[in-house]
Amino acid sequence: MTAEIMTCLAILGAAVVLFSWDRVPADVVGLGVLLAVIATGLVPAEKALAGFGSGTVVMILGFFIMTAALSHTGIVDTVGQWILGRVGDRPFLMLGIVMVAVSSLSAFISNTAATAFFVPVVLGMAARSGTSPSRLLLPLAFASILSSSVSLISTSTNIVISELMVRAGEPRMGMFELAPVGIPIAVLGIAYMLTLGLRLMPDRARDAAAPEEVGNRDYAADLVVTEDSPLVGTALEDSPVGKDTGFRIMRLLRNGKPVTGKATALLEAGDVIVVEGRRRDLLRVKDISGLDLKADLHLADDAEEENPIVEGVLMPDSPLIGHTLKSAEFYERYGLKVLGLNRAGFRMPRRLSRTRMRLGDVLLLQGPPEAVKELERGNMFNIFGGVDTERLRTSHAALAITIFAVVLLAISFNLVAMPVAALGGAFLMLLTGCISPEEAYRRVEWKVLILIGALLSLGVAMDQTGTGRWLATQLIAVLGGESPLLLLSCFFVLTVALTQPMSNQAAAIVVVPIAFETARQLGLDPRSFAMMIAIAASCSYLTPLEPSSLMVYGPGKYRFMDFVKVGFPLTFLIFGIALLLVPVFWPLGG
Repeated sequence: MTAEIMTCLAILGAAVVLFSWDRVPADVVGLGVLLAVIATGLVPAEKALAGFGSGTVVMILGFFIMTAALSHTGIVDTVGQWILGRVGDRPFLMLGIVMVAVSSLSAFISNTAATAFFVPVVLGMAARSGTSPSRLLLPLAFASILSSSVSLISTSTNIVISELMVRAGEPRMGMFELAPVGIPIAVLGIAYMLTLGLRLMPDRARDAAAPEEVGNRDYAADLVVTEDSPLVGTALEDSPVGKDTGFRIMRLLRNGKPVTGKATALLEAGDVIVVEGRRRDLLRVKDISGLDLKADLHLADDAEEENPIVEGVLMPDSPLIGHTLKSAEFYERYGLKVLGLNRAGFRMPRRLSRTRMRLGDVLLLQGPPEAVKELERGNMFNIFGGVDTERLRTSHAALAITIFAVVLLAISFNLVAMPVAALGGAFLMLLTGCISPEEAYRRVEWKVLILIGALLSLGVAMDQTGTGRWLATQLIAVLGGESPLLLLSCFFVLTVALTQPMSNQAAAIVVVPIAFETARQLGLDPRSFAMMIAIAASCSYLTPLEPSSLMVYGPGKYRFMDFVKVGFPLTFLIFGIALLLVPVFWPLGG
């Protein structure tokens, strides 16, 4: 082992640890890897930075803009309304049709966007039928992931693997090259979710609400005793908070410090009572004299009480993730008060304003309709109820579909290079007004582009230093080369394992070079391994870390083990399908 290989392995190991730790954003880890391979001299700066100008990044950018335009012109809404108009109040019939619709849409647009639209639709249906949302939302999220191996553009991971194939001297992945395996995975996966999956699904009937109570989930909130409060000098357990509101009192804070024996403690002006309770109960605080909601450190203003109250789920690209409301200056920047926070399965470790936000958190917000709309337009929150969303450009829907279809045909028949086709489609979407430049740039997942552009340098480093070849040699020495199917299985398991803590794209960038070197040393076809890894990289069912899963985590009141219980059999099913079909459509050779 050379010093360069040891350095590359150290950088790789550090990246895996940081991805798993989840305290440093993935894109920041990617930039750190990029700088590390430059600083250690593994890759010249110009080669390391070339990832940002690669065809992969350009192509993903183009498709981000085009899929945003499809959503902005009302395609997803039209599909949703068509479904609702035909299934009525039959939740499980609706679930089957929604899963097929979401899976079909996610084969061509962002699965996060498809899930975001259908979450409130499914919540409303659950409320009207008295069905627990926990029975319906997880199948919705999984359906959006199941079609990740249907087309090249189903997920940016496929595009990344296609680029790695080209760098290794293989032809690019075809637009529907994965479909012979991806379609059976989607069909059998949906069948599993509607049968065995539903039996394994949690049924938390407590969360099923009446129609007028949709979204009436438990929130953590801070209540403040006002200066002139008649409650001053009253024991907490004897106050209206302690006996009349239905709140669960979590702690009593005085000057920022917990008060021991909180139940019998006498209240003082400025005391903060941290509680958990239903939305309807939180809003009744206004009726208790001398007590108010401490909304992001701003007391409620009577002049603002007519502003709508809405619920918002934190989206994957929200800049709030990892920040507290106080450090993000949420009220000052956005003009909205945070009345409560819901984080399924977790107790709040500290007061609301000092709690770091996580993807999937549900915030109870109050403020002017224009501020709420701006928050949703910025792709920070998926808003449930209370405010009409921005007017969609439905008159451009047919044009957007036509442009998108032309791009797909151009790529499928190799009429132009894939990055050129994607960028051309994005240009036409902008030129024809299907989406404005400002809206398009808000919808682009810049963190994904930065992550991919930065981590491509790691793939170059593994190739130039011989790290990929060294790891492949070690793997062959352990497993032997007599059973190609065993090797395929190992790479599937390795990719799935790395995909859970890391991003899908990062896992693929790490594993593909090792798989290619292993295949070459054994005289096998690298393409078979690339397809197996592409399928495995999308198996994000074992944890709630996939954006689509995190979007339903809060509203569905799920727990971590729910994903393991439902996701493990599904992952095993996909593994069996892939192991059976990949060698058929991409023979291993050898």
